[in-house]
Amino acid sequence: MTHLFHVTDGHQGLRLDIFITQVMQDIPSRSFVQKLIEEGKVRVNGKVAKSKTKVAADDQVVVDFDPADGNSTDIEAQNIPLDIFYEDADLAIINKPTGLTVHPAAAGKSGTLVNALAHYFGELSDVNGPVRPGIVHRLDRETSGLLVIAKNNVAHARLGRQFEKHTVMKRYVALVQGTVQFDQGMVEAPIKRHVKYHDQRQIAEGDDGKEAVTLYQVLKRNAKTTLVALYPQTGRTHQLRVHMKHLGHTILGDDKYGRKETFPRLALHAQSIGFVHPTTKCYVEFSCPLPPEMISP
Repeated sequence: MTHLFHVTDGHQGLRLDIFITQVMQDIPSRSFVQKLIEEGKVRVNGKVAKSKTKVAADDQVVVDFDPADGNSTDIEAQNIPLDIFYEDADLAIINKPTGLTVHPAAAGKSGTLVNALAHYFGELSDVNGPVRPGIVHRLDRETSGLLVIAKNNVAHARLGRQFEKHTVMKRYVALVQGTVQFDQGMVEAPIKRHVKYHDQRQIAEGDDGKEAVTLYQVLKRNAKTTLVALYPQTGRTHQLRVHMKHLGHTILGDDKYGRKETFPRLALHAQSIGFVHPTTKCYVEFSCPLPPEMISP
């Protein structure tokens, strides 16, 4: 499907990728737009352009993109047990167990959430390619809790925009080491890739990190641990795990940033999620119980 846009004075001087992200409501993210541009699916005044191209008033921008195109995947369907917390025509909410990887690192892998999704749902959105059907966001393998799945590309695009703009309400609950002093607070510390261990993240001391903000609230203080609610305001990889370590209260069972032997699993659970439904446009919120082991450690 071809989309034609005329640049107005109000958009003059914007980068091409930013312009398209603003004017196309069914585009999931700026990074997705950049991928379209790299594939030559965007033209300015009849010529293929680059993401950094600045648009001018009266420019004609053509985008070849159909959010309804293709829903096929080459993921092996596997009958892996799923806790389908909610489902409608556009999306599903999965209560993911700890230990289940969301998607394979490469096509052909098995035993992941997407293999289970292929079995239960068949066709899902393919905005993120054939290896990640339906996956709008992700949880770490050891993190349990609610995960949103898109059934079609339009729903995926509209949900993806909300995650990109950080308007999705997310509440996690974690059991952490030690006694957290204040009843509530905020951790505001930029995060970057670890300089030595590339599968980990660390607090950035200079200007080379990405903004990361987490709000926390104490729910219960135990003898040697604290149960806290965590509200990420940004979506950095391992953000909650890194921020709690930075606060001096590592999440129990964290084999990357603490000590695995402190708890049978990573004591982090995505308990609640709220967003604007992609079709009804109404705000919806879902909340699930805590795993029993986190209630009575």
